[in-house]
Amino acid sequence: MKFPQLNTARLKLVKLTSDDADEVFSIFSNEQVIEHYDLGVLQQTSQALSLINFFNARYADNTGIRWGVRLKESNRLIGTCGFNSWSPKMKSADIGYDLLPSYWGYGYATEAVSTILTAAFSGDLPCGPLNRVQADTIPGNDASESLLLKLGFKEEGLRRECGFWKNAYHDLKCFGLLESEYARIPDLA
Repeated sequence: MKFPQLNTARLKLVKLTSDDADEVFSIFSNEQVIEHYDLGVLQQTSQALSLINFFNARYADNTGIRWGVRLKESNRLIGTCGFNSWSPKMKSADIGYDLLPSYWGYGYATEAVSTILTAAFSGDLPCGPLNRVQADTIPGNDASESLLLKLGFKEEGLRRECGFWKNAYHDLKCFGLLESEYARIPDLA
């Protein structure tokens, strides 16, 4: 199954490879990036390579997909985005995304996430057309919540102490978006 590449006005969403290990390390060794993540700060490039292999295994197993987010003009890897899991049977997926802090506030995450939602809802991915996409945030991750609300996600509730990582329990806010709701949102890419 060929890995789908997606393009936006300013971005290329591409498969991560071992050649990206140094850039992936830069992203996931940044404390600001992983502040709300169930992942510790990476300490060495070999961990980034393992993460790339993990992301690509999801696609090979048809359980999810993670793209590298690259600037078209420079080909610089500035983040990742994708579906942490998907269920073709249930026609649903869980979404995640991250960017280097120096690229926050420029609409890159909105552009990337909007593009993968369009592909997923229209059936342009191996998961087939989705009906629902879900996202979880930790309370206090205002930037992520703002992005989700801008794209039409609805806050659906708080799952108390639903997650456990970094030696602490974490509440998770659940957001959901249905294909019928997304169809009414203007193209942001």
